[in-house]
Amino acid sequence: MISVSNLSIQFGKKPLFQDVNIKFTPGNCYGVIGANGAGKSTFLKILSGELDSTTGKVMMEPGERMAVLKQNHFEFDEFTVLDTVVMGHAELWAIMQEKNAIYAKPDFSEEDGIKASELEEKFAEMDGWNAESDAAELLSGLGIKEAFHYKSMKELSGKEKVRVLLAQALFGNPDNLLLDEPTNDLDLETVMWLENYLANFNNTVIVVSHDRHFLDSVCTDIVDIDFGKIKMFSGNYSFWYESSQLAARQQAQQNKKAEEKKKELQEFISRFSANVAKSKQTTSRKKMLEKLNIEDIQPSTRRYPGIIFQQEREAGDKIFSCMGLSKSIEGETLFKDVEFTIEKGEKVVFLSKDPRAMSSLFDIINGDTKADSGSYEWGVTITPAYLPLDNSSFFQEPLTLIDWLAQYSNDTSEIYLRGYLGKMLFSGEDIYKKADVLSGGEKVRCMVSRMMLKDANLLILDTPTNHLDLESIQSFNNALINFGGTVLMSSHDHEFIQTVSTRIIELTPNGIIDKLMDYDDYITSEKIKEQREKMYQV
Repeated sequence: MISVSNLSIQFGKKPLFQDVNIKFTPGNCYGVIGANGAGKSTFLKILSGELDSTTGKVMMEPGERMAVLKQNHFEFDEFTVLDTVVMGHAELWAIMQEKNAIYAKPDFSEEDGIKASELEEKFAEMDGWNAESDAAELLSGLGIKEAFHYKSMKELSGKEKVRVLLAQALFGNPDNLLLDEPTNDLDLETVMWLENYLANFNNTVIVVSHDRHFLDSVCTDIVDIDFGKIKMFSGNYSFWYESSQLAARQQAQQNKKAEEKKKELQEFISRFSANVAKSKQTTSRKKMLEKLNIEDIQPSTRRYPGIIFQQEREAGDKIFSCMGLSKSIEGETLFKDVEFTIEKGEKVVFLSKDPRAMSSLFDIINGDTKADSGSYEWGVTITPAYLPLDNSSFFQEPLTLIDWLAQYSNDTSEIYLRGYLGKMLFSGEDIYKKADVLSGGEKVRCMVSRMMLKDANLLILDTPTNHLDLESIQSFNNALINFGGTVLMSSHDHEFIQTVSTRIIELTPNGIIDKLMDYDDYITSEKIKEQREKMYQV
């Protein structure tokens, strides 16, 4: 258990948050949410002891152990992969090192023997003899094959290191587990493994994530950092989002009677409790929602971008087709002999074990690069808008945001362009920021403004949720659900794919898998799993 009392932290004159009094108890998973800059990562650093608070204190029960997902990917470069994982349990690792050092002594004494015996007893109590096999099991679950287990960390790629460091945090069943963006750089299958692992984890978990499906799958409570306050709400992210939206609508309905509002909220809680059976932590979550006070549900003060994609003209019947498209990079086949036709109004998600495949396909059909072989054809009525994965080439010049957006608009008046920037939360003096110094999230919001200007009837989106906060992701998601045109996209956001896509095309080195089906059904189908394994065999 972690107890936080009268906590505050201040940088300069303005406090980031203050008067925080909150308890994190075993058996629960707490999702920490908040706008970019609200202090999510700072809060986790205070809980872990990495950062001192201005006032207040953080306490754990005596004898409890805390594990934290490390962010320094080079910290363990000189150690083997297995050793790095076991080092997640610092006390066990120290005993192992001390024990091995005693046994290695050339002048092993009787005193050494007594000390070694004591260490062996502690080692056995901590289940040390199973440490390597437990570490190996975690690594395998996170997609690190056995061939890598005895390699040094410096031999691994950045994405592989992320998985090893996650295994390190999970190792040894810590009493308190702190995870900052644990799903970053994980493929969808590994995220599912982690969801199942945490859903069955009996101790305390505190996690920061922008992955809504992940938060919904594992969280029993949401910890919201908003306007200098930290508040806890029962339920997962979807419950928090939908209830705060409902409360905001009710707040706007000044004439509605209090009894009517209360009845509406009670019906909402009942409906959500009934639907919670999909959760991996059904029983405890259902009880929590049933005990929830109506007064606990409050509107959020969050600002959501106004993403609206409108079609200047409706597309004709012919949208897009390709024949025999193939692409390799550095001798590695990304996809081969790809053939498909896109129908009007379809929302297609493209998948692949190699994310370069989707980016390459999108760059090819957008005319930015050439295929190794094959051809494609657009319908004459199609107006596409493309959101590339790498947008760095768009932000080389030190233009103000008004001047930057004016490059892509026929109407260059400030009032017109302000409207589009304002929808993406650039207001007041923000529009005079320089484009070449924007953050990753700000760049994506500018690119979305540029897309909205085009009034396109077909959107090409390469991993559109990258760098965005939860509010922007939610707005983007809603915009695509409501968009009447055609969408071609890739994404690692489970909720995005599940709620938007009507068709799945998976690119492999040996052709495609093309299904008109629900994404959840696609990833759980044993028949498709067998098909995928065959298609990726080289």
